Amino acid sequence: MTLYLIRHAQSANNELYTRTGSTVGRSDDPELTELGAEQARLLADYLSSNGGRADGHRFTHLYCSLMVRAVATASAVSRSCNLPVVAWPEVHERMGVFMEDERTGELIGRPGKSRSYFEEHYPRLLLPDSLNEHGWWSRPAETAPQWKQRAGDFLAELRRRHGSGEDRVAVVTHAGFYHEVMLALSGISGTDGIWFTLHNTGMTRVDFHPAHAAVI
Repeated sequence: MTLYLIRHAQSANNELYTRTGSTVGRSDDPELTELGAEQARLLADYLSSNGGRADGHRFTHLYCSLMVRAVATASAVSRSCNLPVVAWPEVHERMGVFMEDERTGELIGRPGKSRSYFEEHYPRLLLPDSLNEHGWWSRPAETAPQWKQRAGDFLAELRRRHGSGEDRVAVVTHAGFYHEVMLALSGISGTDGIWFTLHNTGMTRVDFHPAHAAVI
C-alpha cells in the first residue's frame, strides 16, 4: 500500500492567523479562501495532468475528513481525477469542531455540518450512514490523549482496509492530525521541539512494506 497524505487548501482560519497572528474571530468550520480555492484547483490540475497520478502512481482511493476545507479540497481532486471521494470522519483536525469562549477561554464543542448540508453542497461525497441532521461532531473539544489515540487508530484501520494489497490511498486531512500521524509512524513519543510540517495542498507519500514504512 502507498499512502498520500494531503493537507487541505488555505482556509479562512489559515488566512486569519497569517494576517493577524491570532485566532480571535476564527470560524469553527472554515471554508476555503479565494486563494484556497485556487490552490485546490491547481492541485487537482496537477494530479489530472498526470492522469490522476502522484509520483507515477494513480490513486485507487480518495478519502477526506468532514471538515468543510478538506471536503472542498478533496472534491476538486475527485472531479479532476474522476475518483469517488469517501468521507472518513476520523481524519479531522485535532480538537474537532469547537469555538473558544473569548471571555472564559472555555472550548465549546460545535455540531459540524449535517447530512443535508453535504448532500446539497457536495453531492459527490460518499457519506457515512451514521451522519444525520445533528451534525457529525456534536461533542466536547478533543483532548491530546484522544487525538494521539485517534492517529494510531487511523493507521490501524488504514492497514485493515488497504494494507494487504497495492492500493494507492489519498487522504485529505489537516496539519495537526498529519503531525500526529507522522509521530505515530516514527514511533516518537516525546514531541518537544518536533513538528512535522505540511503546507496547504502539500503532499507526503508513505510506502508501507511488511517490516517498515518509508516516507518519501
